[in-house]
Amino acid sequence: MRFVATASFLTALLMAVGASAQTAAEQKACKADFEKYCSGVLPGGGRVIACLEKQKEKLSPACQKVVETYGK
Repeated sequence: MRFVATASFLTALLMAVGASAQTAAEQKACKADFEKYCSGVLPGGGRVIACLEKQKEKLSPACQKVVETYGK
């Protein structure tokens, strides 16, 4: 189940910001934060990035940078 959630996260984050815009390092930077704070979020429609934005103060510094780059 965790694999499915992680795969969904990576897919959703790529969809949210555009596949060519996001690097593997940026995905890795937010993986643990996604699993901790947003694993129940359904991918698509920018929901993953929106969830991470709501949790921004709790995110790792690396993920905060990704959210600042790709968030609203």
